[in-house]
Amino acid sequence: MKRILHQFSLLFILFCYSFSPACAQGTDLLSAKKNVIPGGYNFWVYTPEDYYYTQELTPLILFLHGASLCGRDMNRALRYGTVAAIKMGLDIPALVITPQNPGGSWNPKKLNDILEWLDNNDYAYDHNRIYVLGMSLGGYGTLDFVGTYPEKVAAAMALCGGCTLKDQSRMGEAPLWIIHGTADRSVSVRESQNVVNRMKQAGITSRLRFDWLPGASHGALARYFYAAKTYEWLFSHSLLDPDRPVRRDIDITKAELNQAYREMEKRLEQLETE
Repeated sequence: MKRILHQFSLLFILFCYSFSPACAQGTDLLSAKKNVIPGGYNFWVYTPEDYYYTQELTPLILFLHGASLCGRDMNRALRYGTVAAIKMGLDIPALVITPQNPGGSWNPKKLNDILEWLDNNDYAYDHNRIYVLGMSLGGYGTLDFVGTYPEKVAAAMALCGGCTLKDQSRMGEAPLWIIHGTADRSVSVRESQNVVNRMKQAGITSRLRFDWLPGASHGALARYFYAAKTYEWLFSHSLLDPDRPVRRDIDITKAELNQAYREMEKRLEQLETE
């Protein structure tokens, strides 16, 4: 438990530093969209530096946070995840959408409403390269969205989550990577295993890969957000791929996750001296 608290405390400190005046580089590329969709989610939009030169070729990442970041304070939604990784220096050339869930399960339709809002408000991006990434409650939201709109998702990664959909018959239509730690005390690994088992029973696992990480806790999986290979794997998929296969040749090892975490700690030390 102390290890988990340390990990999330570190992420919170990094968030505070990354949005301080001393580290304001790139903050003009991050904008809050509040109350723009009646009854919908508030959300952040991050645009990469060269976005206005390569809009139609820019992929989109939909990042879904966990239950601890639910609420009405939009800054909470940025405490960890893809935008936090960018602020720490990881190069992720994508339009990044970070909704905030006020509470309860993620609603796939409300998430799709955000994509439609972007389309109606002159945000150009590559519609063949939409990726979904989420952890914990966000892992549930990822699988629920994929199972509802698989035709829109080029690839998705669901960390330590599960699925609330009664009908999961479309889950196998998009390349999907489900990851869960066996020592997770917040969300049992059985939640992800149940999804995989149902997909096996339905015979829809050709685009599925999954990993059960021995001894990994709930918080340990946050390291995936800061590993470059996470985004390499996502970006290697497109809706235009013949038969839309899942990439199995890109692995993210424990050593690489640990290295990503060490680099995060190193970045924190640098921020403390600036």
